[in-house]
Amino acid sequence: MSLGQQLAPHLPLLRRYARALTGSQADGDRYVRAALEAIVAAPDQFPREVDPRLGLYRTFQAIWQSTHLEEEDVIEDSSNEAESIARKRLARLTPLSRQALLLTTVEGFSVEDAGYLIEEDPAQVSQLVSEAVAEIERQTRTRVMIIEDEPLIAMDLEQIVRDLGHEVTGVAVTRDEAVALAMEDRPGLVLADIQLADDSSGIDAVKDILAEFSVPVIFITAFPERLLTGERPEPTFLITKPFQRETVKTTISQALFFDQATVPAAA
Repeated sequence: MSLGQQLAPHLPLLRRYARALTGSQADGDRYVRAALEAIVAAPDQFPREVDPRLGLYRTFQAIWQSTHLEEEDVIEDSSNEAESIARKRLARLTPLSRQALLLTTVEGFSVEDAGYLIEEDPAQVSQLVSEAVAEIERQTRTRVMIIEDEPLIAMDLEQIVRDLGHEVTGVAVTRDEAVALAMEDRPGLVLADIQLADDSSGIDAVKDILAEFSVPVIFITAFPERLLTGERPEPTFLITKPFQRETVKTTISQALFFDQATVPAAA
């Protein structure tokens, strides 16, 4: 099997990580392309002593760590409100803490593998994750609407949201219910399942809502590869079913981290 064939199944997940790390589909995908170009240009330098996915992320990390500091300088000079909010929050969270958090709780790497990727020992990775969780939770609070037709899953999501200190505006089980609920009580975040009770689509419900007002969205699906193809506009934030509670908590925090409507905590 060629290196390209070994890496192909892992690209949707790397795109998810890159988009969460940067807060942008375009920027995240650009970093992924840069990593792939580096592999194509020097295949002999690809880490062969580890699992292909780990080697892929290690290559991505090298690209990210060598270039993102320059981009932070660009953001510093931006007058865009969303970028300003993100910059202020990023300034309070060290890059390593953010990477450690995403690699372990969203991407599912062990603390040992995350340590390999960010070049830190496992104990330090655990400490970085704890620091990141505490800081992001302190900075973000909002009101969340849930679109989910499975009662047990909806209850679990509600509890997770409330545990994070957020308010739940309501739970919708169909496209029409979701749109009506959003118009009645505008949320600051939407958690949306893809396939709903009446065979309607959570994607269509979100499109209807976004046509009326801007709000960060996290999609929940058992088939992430159907959304992460790189061929059309795609969600920046995505949770795969079955999910872990920590994954949901982290993704909610990441989505709110870059949202200008979320009130940042006082310095």
